Amino acid sequence: MEAESRIAPLEEVPDESTLLFRVEPADPDGDGDEREAILVRDPDSASDATVACWLNYCQHLTHIKLDKGSGAAMRNGEIVCENHGAYFEADSGYCTYGPCEGATLSEIEVSVADGDVYLTDDDYAFVGRGPIEDEANASDLTSTSNVEF
Repeated sequence: MEAESRIAPLEEVPDESTLLFRVEPADPDGDGDEREAILVRDPDSASDATVACWLNYCQHLTHIKLDKGSGAAMRNGEIVCENHGAYFEADSGYCTYGPCEGATLSEIEVSVADGDVYLTDDDYAFVGRGPIEDEANASDLTSTSNVEF
């Protein structure tokens, strides 16, 4: 496996949450925009090394993130959209409950080798760990509101 496709050590992928990272389309003619993705362990697998990867958005409203930066909520082996209450199976991405029931999360191919998780999907290139930083200065928390306190 190539070092630039290494996402994280397997031991850093939580058992009851997700690990957030960034990818960009590998297609040079694509939009080039970064996207967020999440790694999640398969709770039903006999192997501790079984990991799935999904683009980090709910299928109900795709601007809603499942992992907002501190790990997605999980219940009984399913990823929970905290905005809509939708449940997605960790291993298949299939929505079992909620407003998008029957939909499936968008998969990104990964594999585990020598204790590390690697991006193996030819459609994406690994950018880095963590969330996409807002275009505006993320540390600038000042408001442009006309309301004064």
